[in-house]
Amino acid sequence: MPAPRAKSIILGRFLSGVLVAFLIFDAVIKLVPLAVVTETMVALGYSADQGLARLLGILTLLCTVLYVIPRTSILGAILLTGYLGGAMATHLRAGSPLFTHLLFGFYLGVIAWGGLWLRDPRLRALIPFSN
Repeated sequence: MPAPRAKSIILGRFLSGVLVAFLIFDAVIKLVPLAVVTETMVALGYSADQGLARLLGILTLLCTVLYVIPRTSILGAILLTGYLGGAMATHLRAGSPLFTHLLFGFYLGVIAWGGLWLRDPRLRALIPFSN
């Protein structure tokens, strides 16, 4: 397999960086937890328990850290996919709007895997989109 072009690696790092910045922000507001977090949890059918919000923040941070470390980035992406799938299922059950809420986890997943595919030759070897 030919070496990736520098532009591909830069784009992959940019996409991954945007995702990581968002996920760290999301984890921090759950760790605090801000009132908007617990209010949203209640609106989605969960309790307003601050411990639950903090647990979700820890899980988000753990998955994000695994995604950032090159040796564990594929594991991190797999765990993020599961986490985001759970968020999508929650929004589906709550009847949230399709494009702005329900599919948001899908958008983040595409960014996560796309960024990782562009920056990681191991993943490109597993999922070759060209000959």
